[in-house]
Amino acid sequence: MLVALPLLTLVPGISGGSETYARELCRALARVGGHEYLTLVPTLAPEAGGGLETVVATDYRASTTTPGRLLAMGRASFRPAALRSPLDGAGVVHYPLTVPIPRLDLPSVLTLLDVQHLDLPGLFPRGERLFRRLAYDRAARRADRVIVISEWVKARVVERLGLDPVRVDAVHLGVDHERFTPMLDVPRESFLLYPARPWPHKNHARLFEAFAHVRDRRPELRLVLTGVGHDPGRLPAGVETLGGVSADELVSLYRRAAALVFPSLYEGFGLPPVEAMACGCPVAASNAGSLPEVVGDAAVLFDPHDPQGIAAGIDEALDRAGELASRGIERAERFTWDATARAHDRVYEAVASA
Repeated sequence: MLVALPLLTLVPGISGGSETYARELCRALARVGGHEYLTLVPTLAPEAGGGLETVVATDYRASTTTPGRLLAMGRASFRPAALRSPLDGAGVVHYPLTVPIPRLDLPSVLTLLDVQHLDLPGLFPRGERLFRRLAYDRAARRADRVIVISEWVKARVVERLGLDPVRVDAVHLGVDHERFTPMLDVPRESFLLYPARPWPHKNHARLFEAFAHVRDRRPELRLVLTGVGHDPGRLPAGVETLGGVSADELVSLYRRAAALVFPSLYEGFGLPPVEAMACGCPVAASNAGSLPEVVGDAAVLFDPHDPQGIAAGIDEALDRAGELASRGIERAERFTWDATARAHDRVYEAVASA
């Protein structure tokens, strides 16, 4: 069976966790997949197929700007013929990046990472909410099967979109265990790490308030942020930003940080805590969204709405560093991209035989 994987809306460096998911899924399918696969990729990311047979869609006017992306998607929706033709012969189409472009008359699988725009609508401009209702919600209702990235997201999707739970498959994400590995002879340094862009749901303001309390007791401690968009001139004392960092730099930070602090208000899965655990980094994380499901008892959980609670969680993680490092390494071993790929194959087979 040939499985088509259109990735036309991927924008390197902008798509966030969805980019990691799409790229790692393709790489894993190339390693362990049981079918034939064909990816359709934009000119911005010609290598995104990760070893799978790939067609670069030169007829898709990929863009890095929001207006340009919307224009490209609109054109592709109204004039899909040139984009459809390379995928002739496929038995199933899977849209890992949610937006069903090009739409094919085939059994369809769609990945929906979360329904944050429905659960936390106040964090989204009106135009973004409208786009997601049309491009995400409607597409999920039309798809034959929907893949989500945690049991928590499955429950939210079933409730918010009214989907039949039988056609919603929860598949956890994975970690690249060749890259994210512990290095126990590297000493831990006096800094907390939070790798996240300054999006509202990432909850930086409460973290800064909590960090001030922790720093009263531990004045040597620093808070290191990664991700583009932070304003260095507006950060509190003891807080610094490294901006966008490479994957290798991130691994080094995980290996050296005293702990990862992850106070997000909403996560469909939460890759950074698992990556940190795989590197032997103690984790203090929010008890919101999917995070309790993902980290289990290998991290300290706290209420992300309570700065004092965040501070207490950080202190506990630092005090239990050795124990949490060991638990985290063991917990992270459960999450592999090969297992993710095999679970996707089972969904492809189920939708093709329905």
